[in-house]
Amino acid sequence: MKSIFGTDGIRGKFNEDISYLLAYKVGYALGLTLDNNNPILIGRDTRISGNILLQGIAKGIHASGKKFINLGICPTPAVSFLIKKEKLSSGIMISASHNPPEYNGIKIFDHNGKKITKQFEKKIQTLVEDSIHTRSDPNEEISLTTNKELMDIYVESLIKTMGGENLSGMKIILDTCYGSATTCAKKIFQNLGADVKVINNSKNGLKINKNCGSTNLEPLKKALKENPADMGFSFDGDADRVIGIDSIGNVLDGDHILFLWGSELKEQKILNNNLLISTQMANLGFEKAWNKIGGILYRTDVGDKFVYDAIKEKKAVLGGEQSGHILSNINNFSGDGILTALQIAKYCKKKSITLNDWLKNSFEPYPQKLTNINLDFNINKINQKTKDLINQTIENYQEIYSDNCRVYIRPSGTEPLIRVLVEAKDQNKVYHLSNEITNKLSLEINKIVS
Repeated sequence: MKSIFGTDGIRGKFNEDISYLLAYKVGYALGLTLDNNNPILIGRDTRISGNILLQGIAKGIHASGKKFINLGICPTPAVSFLIKKEKLSSGIMISASHNPPEYNGIKIFDHNGKKITKQFEKKIQTLVEDSIHTRSDPNEEISLTTNKELMDIYVESLIKTMGGENLSGMKIILDTCYGSATTCAKKIFQNLGADVKVINNSKNGLKINKNCGSTNLEPLKKALKENPADMGFSFDGDADRVIGIDSIGNVLDGDHILFLWGSELKEQKILNNNLLISTQMANLGFEKAWNKIGGILYRTDVGDKFVYDAIKEKKAVLGGEQSGHILSNINNFSGDGILTALQIAKYCKKKSITLNDWLKNSFEPYPQKLTNINLDFNINKINQKTKDLINQTIENYQEIYSDNCRVYIRPSGTEPLIRVLVEAKDQNKVYHLSNEITNKLSLEINKIVS
């Protein structure tokens, strides 16, 4: 059996890659693996399949002899934060993050609120494989009552990160993308005094991430044109990512967030070795600009787990991804889109500047083109020889690099895609090289698998 775990937990299309039975087995396996008898916290986003997976996981945990707490619909960082705050044994978030509604996923956290290690994943995997004949009793009733008090604790913790600062006088638009942020984002910004307008704010699992949110900024840009505001923030389905937009439509992605936030921490002399952690997707313009002001950018593989590992190893205080998944020492490096948005708004208020003005102090990004090569197969399920040939082909193309040009290619960890990123100082070179590499690589992969 191939590993059920990808780059960020278990993820796939509901009833194809991920099912009620798998959820039950994972809940059962997690319960058996834990020595700690404190309850396991379960949260989910708004996807329709989330409630079915919740029932499977809850019954699995119950069958293992352990207890659970149902947090209900919530941001992923709420689960991470509350595990440690309430001294719980573990936690599960049922979400496929930024993926479309037909996908879902299971993210597992340890007693510190951190994503579980590869070793822990192998223990779960082994138990899932060994429990082939395990079935839950469909007639068994267990309580799935939502614990609302814990969400209040999470909300209050975010407000406290403002250190007494408020957002009065600021007009802010939020796109909660029919997902987890619908539970609390509006309330938090309003409690801090902001004049808030929210779009896509119903808990609609059929619309989550569809033409909205951090992967599609057009609804937020449109809202800012029709309702002038100081800034806008767009979250993904489970609210661990955020992308900002200034008053005239300029994009504040994760690279800009790291550069501007990092610059503030650098001035305060609390940025260890002037170091920022990011991934291979970080813009070359960002890296060069950060180096120019005396900073160091350390790149990891794509994925917040890799960013977190590098943060701990290098003793950094800030890191993240271009996608808007930012990890800071404010909340023990749990990526939280709402927290990140609050910090950006707070800095603008303290500095008495607009986000548009602040963005002018950021870097000039190199032109980038990200192209997806659609695959007719799941790269994680093919034989190792074929996989090695594809990886070698990818490596050959990645060697195309110069001081002002960079190519980065990687298979998606969650979808049947290979992502090709090309960036260069010259826009024409980007498009020419991107088309050339994408076409040639696509043909070569088809030859390998045919």
